[in-house]
Amino acid sequence: MAVTMLQVRDLHTWYGESHILHGMNFEVARGELVTLLGRNGAGRTTALRAIVGLTDRRTGSIALNGEEVISMAPHRIARLGVGYCPEERGIFASLSAEENLLLPPRVGSSGMSLDEIYQMFPNLYERRRSQGSRLSGGEQQMLALARILRTGAELLLLDEITEGLAPTLVKMLGKSVASLKDKGYTIVMVEQNFRFAAKLADRHYLVERGMVVETVQQAELDQRIDMLHEYLGV
Repeated sequence: MAVTMLQVRDLHTWYGESHILHGMNFEVARGELVTLLGRNGAGRTTALRAIVGLTDRRTGSIALNGEEVISMAPHRIARLGVGYCPEERGIFASLSAEENLLLPPRVGSSGMSLDEIYQMFPNLYERRRSQGSRLSGGEQQMLALARILRTGAELLLLDEITEGLAPTLVKMLGKSVASLKDKGYTIVMVEQNFRFAAKLADRHYLVERGMVVETVQQAELDQRIDMLHEYLGV
């Protein structure tokens, strides 16, 4: 039987007085890739931030490998093997690409070596001595993803990694994410590009008004595509 790696139950979150998530429920088995789909403002990014403890307040349950983390500080959650790749990427502009890669501490023994990272992202090897501010948007996105792979995180939270990228770079990232799934990583992906997400995910969770309102398995995708398009407005 599949082992549940992440289980979210009745999750409520707030930014200040703003109540964003209203009882969100979903789970991810080890080695699965799932997406959180929905329109802008539905609460998808907040769900990822809540998992790693970056919201002002949260109630309910977030369990990682059966361990409750709802009251844990972000640095403790990260050390349980969670890697968060935010939409804004968080590249340090004054550091080189390689210095950015080496900056985060390791949280597990399974982190990729620099050689493995450069094999997956040859563009980063070519630009390894370039300052973060001189990297293209696509190179910065590859760097943001590669940085959490070096730490040894086994649960990857990826927020809009294709946002604003050219189709060739989107295709390259798709191959990288598929490769990570094949390697056994567990991935939760917030993605506006449904065509990109549909090819990769085992399951799609549709988010609306801070709740999961529909669950679509990969095998059901063809039969429920019209419903997905209606929710997503595509």
